[in-house]
Amino acid sequence: MRKTKGRLTTPLVREDGVLRTATWDEALDRAAAGFAVARAGDTSTSFGIFSCSKASNEMNFLAAKFARQVMGTNNIDSCNRT
Repeated sequence: MRKTKGRLTTPLVREDGVLRTATWDEALDRAAAGFAVARAGDTSTSFGIFSCSKASNEMNFLAAKFARQVMGTNNIDSCNRT
């Protein structure tokens, strides 16, 4: 696992409770599989997005669009109220 100024440069996946390095393809496939599992269930209880008020309007719009159109949920919140 390489680090550059405190940042990971290689994806990590959890296997048997232990993190190990993985390829980007493997990490993205695992993330996509996790989204598919959430979508297969009730996304009103299995998925939500927390967005940040410091992000751009465009980024917050895309987060909301992803939650609603891709994941099929209105569970999106932001830290605007804090």
